[in-house]
Amino acid sequence: MQLLDRFTRLDYDSLEDFLANYDYTVPENFNFAYDVMDEYARLAPSQRAMIWTNEAQEERIFTFGDFGRLSNQAANALKALGLQKGDVVILLLKRRWEYWAIALGLMKLGCIQIPATAQLQKKDIAYRISASEAKLVICVGEDEVCEHTLAAAQECGVPAACLGGAREGFLDFSRMMEEASAAPALPARPNTNDDIMLMYFTSGTTGMPKMVAHSFTYPLGHIVTGRFWHNLDENSIHLTTADSGWAKCGWGKFYGQWLCGATLFVYDFDRFHANNLLAMLAKYRVTSFCAPPTIYRYMIKEDMASYDLSALKWGTVAGEPLNPEVFYRFKEFTGVELREAFGQTENSPLALTPRWMAPKPGSIGKPSPHYHIRLLDAEGRDVEPGEEGEICVDISQRRPAGLFVGYYKDEERTREAFAGGIYRTGDMAWCDEEGYYWFIGRADDVIKSSGYRIGPFEVESALISHPAVVECAITGVPDPDRGQVVKATVVLAKGYEPSDELRKELQRHVKRVTAPYKYPRILEFVEELPKTVSGKIQRAKLRKEDEAK
Repeated sequence: MQLLDRFTRLDYDSLEDFLANYDYTVPENFNFAYDVMDEYARLAPSQRAMIWTNEAQEERIFTFGDFGRLSNQAANALKALGLQKGDVVILLLKRRWEYWAIALGLMKLGCIQIPATAQLQKKDIAYRISASEAKLVICVGEDEVCEHTLAAAQECGVPAACLGGAREGFLDFSRMMEEASAAPALPARPNTNDDIMLMYFTSGTTGMPKMVAHSFTYPLGHIVTGRFWHNLDENSIHLTTADSGWAKCGWGKFYGQWLCGATLFVYDFDRFHANNLLAMLAKYRVTSFCAPPTIYRYMIKEDMASYDLSALKWGTVAGEPLNPEVFYRFKEFTGVELREAFGQTENSPLALTPRWMAPKPGSIGKPSPHYHIRLLDAEGRDVEPGEEGEICVDISQRRPAGLFVGYYKDEERTREAFAGGIYRTGDMAWCDEEGYYWFIGRADDVIKSSGYRIGPFEVESALISHPAVVECAITGVPDPDRGQVVKATVVLAKGYEPSDELRKELQRHVKRVTAPYKYPRILEFVEELPKTVSGKIQRAKLRKEDEAK
């Protein structure tokens, strides 16, 4: 069974019908844990909700009834620690199945969850604790992750908990969950629709990462994601590759998928190997798959004919532009046409390629009817087909579920984001005569590499902390496999000379100071950086110089 028909119409018979008539219902005091997961647990307790496996080939299968029980246990364990409505908890839980139980438990208490990548270093975690005023951090029970988490938590004076058994300095959250009651922790309805449920730290071009706040109605913004982009129903087995620390997890392996009653397939891995992922798709008969183009690029380099992918009926892609070669090669191997979508941490899909549309390789599809999308020039005028414009959301008539509330504790930035009843994404696109959108790139300097968003300021801050670096600029350089790679242009301090060894040392330094995926794969030494009259580094000029080489 699926509960989706409680929230939207399911019988659209054409693209025109869908684009013109899509709508959805927002119940009063909506809470995904109660209104979706507990309802499935009540009405279809034995229906499969998740298949979880890992690199060690351990396997667990969970029903909706299991998640009803586990989320209550998580809520009671959190409540025993004194957590209450509005408290913030940071989760560094990779792809462990416990993430979903804990996240649901936090919803049941009316708490705010901040999923974060376990690649973060002590400095990154401490910043997030302080900025959000988090009351608790929960991480996976792995030595390196625990080391950084505990150091950050102790510096900030908050408790830390971990999974997988007792560790010095940590609360044993696995044991706490096991011993907690499975009875409801609180009466239902701990929240209003306007309360904050979820926050992500997202990179910008200046300053440290900002906090994107989503309300309890956020899951309803992903009805379109699960039903009309991933094409799911209660018979589907869906795999999205992202780990729990990224907004793509919310897009691809949580809300929209469970609203459809689909089975989440969660493959818990640390290092991506295309052959392992293909083996999982074949073994578990995955029917719907979503990943960034980089993963598809590596998959088509494998001997795909040796894997039985006959169960796979649907493929989707997001995070960076899709190369047409990948589209056609994947279709050749599987018969599946890849369908793009576009959106941000701040929203659910703004444009997508639903089942009624013939995908055009490289196009992000058409604007989602969930949002009122406009392409605007710098003066706020709508552009004509073929002209470049900024992808914007017009909220003058309605503020859609799925669009973020604002930047947490930053009223000025929030006012700027929604000035004039328009949310400007900062991403540029153009529209062809058939209404298909084509992504151009960021209006700012955020780098998209292998599906990651990387803010130059974060990498520059890490590099500049090395004594050899007096000044630096971070830019993105086009790369056939990753979309972009991080490039560092570095001015050395006196007493240091350029060398391959110093280049490697600086790269290692960035990996130590911040998340390893941010390190500059290209590092160039220069005498000086191009700057404006006011002293600002001209990253655009550096990018043009790289393109000219």
